[in-house]
Amino acid sequence: MREELAVTGWTWEHEGYDPADAPLRESLCTLGNGYFATRGALPECSADEVHYPGTYAAGIYDRLTSEVAGRHVENEDMVNLPNWLPLRFRLPGGTWLGPDAATVLDHGETLHLSSGLLERRTRYGLGAQRALLVRQERFVHMADPHLAGLRTEFTAEGFSGTLEVEAALDGDVTNSGVPRYRDLDGRHLTHVLTGTTAADTVWLRCRTRTSDIRIALAARLTSPAPVTNRHDRPRALQTTRLELAAGRPVTVDKVVALHTSRDPAISDPLHAAVDRVVRAGGFDELLPAHLTAWDQLWRRAELDVPGEAGRILRLHLFHVLQTLSPHTADLDVGVPARGLHGEAYRGHVFWDELFVLPYLNLHFPEVSRALLHHRHRRLERARTAAGDAGRSGAMYPWQSGSDGREEAQQLHLNPRSGRWLPDHSHLQHHVGSAIAYNVWQYCEASGDQEFLHTKGAEMLLQISRFWAGSATFDDRLGRYRITGVVGPDEYHDAYPDATEPGLDDNAYTNVTAAWVLARTLDVLRSLPEPRRRELDRRTGLDAAELEEWEEISRTLHVPFHHGVISQFEGYGELAELDWRGYRHRYGDIRRLDRLLEAEGDSVNRYQASKQADVLMLGYLFSPAELQALFRRLGMSLDERTWRRTVDHYLHRTSHGSTLSGLVHGWVLARARRADAWKFCQEALQADIADIQGGTTGEGIHLGAMAGTLDLVQRGLTGLETRGGALWLDPVPLPELSSYGFTLRYRGHWGVRLRLEHGLLEIAVPSSGRAPIEVHLPDRTVRLNPGETDRPALPE
Repeated sequence: MREELAVTGWTWEHEGYDPADAPLRESLCTLGNGYFATRGALPECSADEVHYPGTYAAGIYDRLTSEVAGRHVENEDMVNLPNWLPLRFRLPGGTWLGPDAATVLDHGETLHLSSGLLERRTRYGLGAQRALLVRQERFVHMADPHLAGLRTEFTAEGFSGTLEVEAALDGDVTNSGVPRYRDLDGRHLTHVLTGTTAADTVWLRCRTRTSDIRIALAARLTSPAPVTNRHDRPRALQTTRLELAAGRPVTVDKVVALHTSRDPAISDPLHAAVDRVVRAGGFDELLPAHLTAWDQLWRRAELDVPGEAGRILRLHLFHVLQTLSPHTADLDVGVPARGLHGEAYRGHVFWDELFVLPYLNLHFPEVSRALLHHRHRRLERARTAAGDAGRSGAMYPWQSGSDGREEAQQLHLNPRSGRWLPDHSHLQHHVGSAIAYNVWQYCEASGDQEFLHTKGAEMLLQISRFWAGSATFDDRLGRYRITGVVGPDEYHDAYPDATEPGLDDNAYTNVTAAWVLARTLDVLRSLPEPRRRELDRRTGLDAAELEEWEEISRTLHVPFHHGVISQFEGYGELAELDWRGYRHRYGDIRRLDRLLEAEGDSVNRYQASKQADVLMLGYLFSPAELQALFRRLGMSLDERTWRRTVDHYLHRTSHGSTLSGLVHGWVLARARRADAWKFCQEALQADIADIQGGTTGEGIHLGAMAGTLDLVQRGLTGLETRGGALWLDPVPLPELSSYGFTLRYRGHWGVRLRLEHGLLEIAVPSSGRAPIEVHLPDRTVRLNPGETDRPALPE
């Protein structure tokens, strides 16, 4: 029975059952609340080659060592926690029913976005015109982040009789959700103990093997029949025998609490979990607060986009909010690149916050601030890393987990060739610039001067110090250079036939480094004098160092070739790839690196990119700001040069990242509007269509999802938060000419912007706040709280 997907405004409906579609469906049906999330596996299914019922709590990592290709390799993983979902059923003496072992007459699942509920219905054929209808609802509570609930309703069709039901807390889990990682040690849980606290309540506790984080779950099973508890370690089991009458539904509820030793304001996670589940109401009692919490989230993140694009954007927003909710503001966590939805990238934090925080800044600034606090807490570790590398300042890691050390893998597997290859992605030092950019953007959007003058200034200073210390002066060029790095295009990590990894003068790296230096100088000049003295004394900053930063920020080298910006020095001398030939041979060439390596070749030899690299500059900076950056560097970047640059890389990019379509759509909306929608569509389809070929089943792509929201919020509107004002320069795309959303800007809650076929409306809710200044391409308007303006936009 083939699974089909039907979409309405606020629901995603999966009809039919096909095992091949299970990983994708389970990722897209994940439920979470920012504290923890559980994949959308069916409760009667255990982890196997088809299903993977993973549960992940934000910031819970563990480190293990495995032998890989004759080497001992250490990896830190976001831990798959004990499985709270299991609930299976059977007729007495029969086999346990499940979609892969029984006859499925009908199956469907509905994800309710507005309420954060996952609903399923399955009719299992039992022979002789008998069937069992199973209906379930589940939630991961958005008001109380430690609770989850599962309601199961059984209806006998064509028979009456007994049904055995078994619920469990299962501690026999591993990290095995990504096939290419399965040869590595993934057993992170140890000291699993179970027990009973009441007639209807059991518990399970365990620890992570090396990080020694204590984890506890408690479950309460409510049934119309007696509940029996037993313990088959590492599982706590609860059973009940239901007497079914034909056509009359019988309901069993399971409520679960989860705590870890990293939680604040508890003494012991087991006591906290048991106490919480005992005091929690039943499924019906818990539901209203959960629904209210989701309603408030949707009001704060209101987004009105018509048609299919709007429906997909709502799904993307749903998954962003499940990973990074207001509960995140209480945690010491970063932005996991694949959400809390799976184990790809081992749950690590990359630069994806660059695509996530700009959206959060204007809706949930307290979450952005917490995520930046997470980076600040690891500033000392970044300084240590820089010192160990012989550098000054702070060298933030490309991948990080619990404590901010570099977690980038040393080897990666090419599934096409079966070879383990050296991984040099740790040379992507531009992650420091991404952190600095987010500090600046957050403070501009929120007006949080306290953060900018304290933790923000400290991070900016140390990141600038790293860039200045990484730059060397070239007498021949009369400019500073940054060598031995890797840019956003991870396919290029060395020059052809080079014995050492790294590239020189990556344009994106150098331009963003110059921007960081310039912004840091601005911040230092604006600091109150007492704070400036504190910072100078604590860091040893002096006038000579600032003069050096000023010089470097104006003289970093940016290479060009044939009238376009070069991705890095020497890029224009690389060979041209036979794009048509490779597409003809392989069809999908997104993972061009794997194709060429399997042939004994390397992308390093060709003018080919995995994703936007140079063009990322057009994503981060408006055309006016980018031109000003190049003028500061003593170079000219007119509109014609930028358009040539866009066209050059557009034809040489394989889009091996879900972020690539997003960035290209954003850039083309201003550089070549006719082609923009194609890439906007690709960004929207990245996860729902799993365009990267099976990757979404290992976890959604959080940066791409948040980036599509920001594409509407900032990309199409030209919205900037700059100099204490809002700047708007809308781009009318024929395919998306009407949309609206609300913002939280500098203490103003619910600022509404709406564009309708070239007409703009701005409404500022009543409050005691100061007026908002809005800069348009041809004028400036000033709106007091309670006012609405409808300025005409220039043709």
